[in-house]
Amino acid sequence: MTQETLPVSIAGVKRELRLFEIKPGVRIAILNILGDTELVDAAAKALGPRVLDTGAEIIVTAEAKAIPLAHAVSSVIGLPYVVLRKTYKPYMGDALKSETLSITTGAPQTLYLDEKDRGLVAGKRVVLLDDVISTGSTLQGMRLIMGKAGAEVVGDAAIFTEGDRAKWTGVIALGHLPVFIDGQS
Repeated sequence: MTQETLPVSIAGVKRELRLFEIKPGVRIAILNILGDTELVDAAAKALGPRVLDTGAEIIVTAEAKAIPLAHAVSSVIGLPYVVLRKTYKPYMGDALKSETLSITTGAPQTLYLDEKDRGLVAGKRVVLLDDVISTGSTLQGMRLIMGKAGAEVVGDAAIFTEGDRAKWTGVIALGHLPVFIDGQS
């Protein structure tokens, strides 16, 4: 069976993103950067200077798909990065947490800021980084934790925004993905 795809170009790297139905009659293009070093490196080189322009001191991302992007952007521009985890582990100590809703799973997810990373972000300017920003729920969860930790969010960045383009005009992004709704063109 042939899967329907959406052709995209990310910083000169071409990919075919598979369309995935998230609820009846609604499909989104799935970007999975895990293991795609060519794409991650190209995106990091394109996003890095724009992230640096925000005056950020630290990059913050959520587990898991955006981790390689955060690492690559960090390598390109020389800023440290912090990963908000989706599962609490005892070694994380007095972690901060917030809840978010994933568009791809439809289930609530909790994000945790490890106690060791609280000191890294406190009083610092941070950029929130994700692979795709769809509903903004992950950003909202990351913002909540950064507020609790005393960090100042100075920007949001992603490879793609998705959905209502007007909602994401302030996001640093390399492109935009449509949401496909049956019966609409």
